[in-house]
Amino acid sequence: MSDSRKKSSRLVADRRYPSKRKSTAKPKRKARAARAPARRGILSRLFGWIFRLIWRLVSRSALVVVLLVGLAVAYTYTTLPGAMDLLDGRARGSVTLLDRDGEVFAWRGDQFGGAITADTVSPHLKNAIVATEDKRFYWHPGIDPRGIASAIRINLREGRGPLSGHGGSTITQQTAKLLCLGEPYDPDQWDSEAAYEADCRRTTLWRKVKEAIFAMAMEAKYSKDEILTIYMNRAFLGAGARGFEAASQRYFGKSAAEVSPAEAAMLAGLLVAPTRYAPTNDLGRSQNRAAVIVRLMEEQGYLDAAAAQSALANPAELSEAAEQKAGGYFADWVMSSGPDFFTRNTTEDVIIRTTLDRRIQRAAEEALTHVFETRVREGSKAQAAIVVMSADGAVRGMVGGRKTKVSGAFNRATQALRQTGSAFKPFVYAAAMELGHEPNSTVVDEPLTLDVPGSGPWSPKNYTNNHYGRVTLTEALQNSLNIPAVKVSEAVGRENVRKIASDFGIESDLDAGPALALGTSESTLIEMTGAYAGILNGGSSVTPYGLVELRIQGENAPMMEADGGIGERVIREEAAQKLIYMMHQVVAEGTGKRAQIPGWEVAGKTGTTQAARDAWFLGFTAEYVAGVWMGYDDNTPLTGVTGSGLPAEIWRETMQRVHEGLAPRPLPMLRPQPARHQPRTDGPDRQPGAGDAETVLQQVLRDLLGGGNR
Repeated sequence: MSDSRKKSSRLVADRRYPSKRKSTAKPKRKARAARAPARRGILSRLFGWIFRLIWRLVSRSALVVVLLVGLAVAYTYTTLPGAMDLLDGRARGSVTLLDRDGEVFAWRGDQFGGAITADTVSPHLKNAIVATEDKRFYWHPGIDPRGIASAIRINLREGRGPLSGHGGSTITQQTAKLLCLGEPYDPDQWDSEAAYEADCRRTTLWRKVKEAIFAMAMEAKYSKDEILTIYMNRAFLGAGARGFEAASQRYFGKSAAEVSPAEAAMLAGLLVAPTRYAPTNDLGRSQNRAAVIVRLMEEQGYLDAAAAQSALANPAELSEAAEQKAGGYFADWVMSSGPDFFTRNTTEDVIIRTTLDRRIQRAAEEALTHVFETRVREGSKAQAAIVVMSADGAVRGMVGGRKTKVSGAFNRATQALRQTGSAFKPFVYAAAMELGHEPNSTVVDEPLTLDVPGSGPWSPKNYTNNHYGRVTLTEALQNSLNIPAVKVSEAVGRENVRKIASDFGIESDLDAGPALALGTSESTLIEMTGAYAGILNGGSSVTPYGLVELRIQGENAPMMEADGGIGERVIREEAAQKLIYMMHQVVAEGTGKRAQIPGWEVAGKTGTTQAARDAWFLGFTAEYVAGVWMGYDDNTPLTGVTGSGLPAEIWRETMQRVHEGLAPRPLPMLRPQPARHQPRTDGPDRQPGAGDAETVLQQVLRDLLGGGNR
C-alpha cells in the first residue's frame, strides 16, 4: 500500500528550446575556439601549398641553372688546352739590350723571362701570392662565396656599386681574366693589344658569371698548382714585365726561384696595381706595399716572427739595371736604329748587344748633374746633351737631356737640329790642310765685305769686334776668329768645305753661302761628335753606331750586325794630324782652356751661335771623343753662356771621370815646323821681307781678296 502522503514528482515536459535568459558568452567562446583550429588549418594548408609551389619552382629552376652551369662548365672544359700551352700569351715580343760587357742594362716590349712553375719558383714567392690574393686558394672550387660577399659589403660601405672596387676574385678567377676567358687577341678585331686587355678587364654581372664558369672549368681541368703556374706566368707586373720570372729579372737581376721574402713580397705587391707600385716608378711606395705583404705572410704562418722582422728591416732594392729606367736615351736610340720588325714591333724575343759602357754612361750623367747643380742658377730651363764615343764611332754613353732616368723622351743628342757655330770651323781648316797648307800658314784678319748674290753685301765680324792682322791658321782657330775662317773657306773653295764636312758625317743641308764657315748650318750632336771622331782616327769618316749584334733569343747566329764604324777616307792622315795639333792649341792656349784635363793632351773646339742660342764644345783625347751641346728647347738665347764656358766645363767633368784609371796617351798630332816668319809689331798687315816665304794660301788669298787693302 502506498504512502499517500509522499509527494510525487511533477510531470513537466522538457523545453524544446533553451531559455534566452539563461544564455551566456561562455558557449560562444567555446564555439569560436572550436572554429579557430579549423581556420588555422586552412591557412596552414594554404601557406604550405604556396611554399611547396615556390620550393618546386625554385628547386626546379635551381636544378635547371645547375644543369645549365654544369653544361657550360663541361663545354668550357673541353675547350681548354693543356696548362703548359697557356703560359706565354703575348701578342708582342721583347727586346733585351746588353752592354759592351754582355750584361743586361735595358728591356723593351713585353718581356717574358721564361716559364716557371709552382714547383720551381721560390716558396716565398708562392706563399706571398697566396697570402695576398687568395688565402683560401687551396680549398675553394674556383669561386669563393665568402670572399664575394665580403667584397660586396666593403664596396657598398665605401659608397660604390656592388661590383665596383673590390671584386672578391679568387686566383682562379683572376687567371680566367688574364686568359680573357679563352678569347685570343685578334689584331683585326681590336685596335690595339691595350684595347683588348681593357675589354678583358671589364666588370659586368654577365662577365662575372662567365668568369665563374670559366674558373670552375679550370678547376676541373687543372690542378691547383697548374692554375697557380698559369697565373704566375701570365700576370702583368709593370715596366713591361709579363710573369714573375720577367719581373724578378727586371727588378732584381735574379730568377724568381732565388728571391728572398722581402723581394717576394715586393713582387706580390705589384699584383694590385702594377704601374703604381712598380719599384722603378716609386721604390719607397713599393717597399711600403711589400711591408704589408710581409705582415700578411706572418699572420698566415708563412713566415715566423724572426724572418718577418728581417724582411721588414731589409726591404728589397732595385738592381743596377733596373735603376737605369729601361736604358734611357741610349736604349731609345738603339731601338730606333734597328728595323721595326726586330725592335719596336717585334713579335719575337730579341737580344741586342750594344756598345754602351755603363761606367762612361754614369760619368756623363754625373758630370751633367754636377755642373747644373753647382754652376747653373736654380730654376733654369736650359738643357744639355752629351755623347761619348770611341774613334771608330762606337757610342759609349749618351745623355739626351737633364732628366737622365727617362724612356721615350725627346733626345737632344740625336733629334735636335741646331746651328753649330764655330764648332764647324775645323772642317774649314781640314780643307786647307788637305790642300797642302800648314798650321803656320798665315791669313790677314781685317775688315771684310763680300757680295752675296741675292742678299747683297755681307760683312762678318769677330766675336770681340776687333781685328788682329796677320795670324797663323792655328792662331785663327785657337782664338775662333771669324774673318780668317771665312777667308780660308773662300780661298779653298766652299764646295770643298761642304764636301769634307758631308763626308765626315754632317748629313744636314749645309749652307751654300760664305756664312757656311761660321756654322750657320744645322746638325745634331751625334753627327758632330762622329765627325770629330773622324778627325781623331786619322781622317776617315765615321758612322756612329750603338748596335753591335742582333739575334733571336735561343739562336746563335746573328740576324744582323753593326752597320756603323769607320768608313771611307776623307782627308789624308797627315792633314788630320796637322788639324789635331791646331785643335790641341785651342785647348792649350785658346778658347777651350776650360776643357783641359791634367796629364792628358786634349784637342777640341768651342762653338757659339748667333745670340748665343746654342753653345757647343766638342773634343777628344787619344782614347775618347765627346760632344756637349747646351741651349733652350725653344731657342731662347742663353745668358752669359758660350761654348768656352759651361759646355767646356761639362765636357771636362765628363772626360775626367771617363779617364779615371787610364794611363795618359799622346794625341796622334803632327807638330808644325817653326814658322819661317814672325809677324811685325808695327802693323796688322806686314808685307813679307827678306827671308820670308809667302805660303800658297797667302798668295791665293792675296789674289782672291786683294791683300790687306780690302
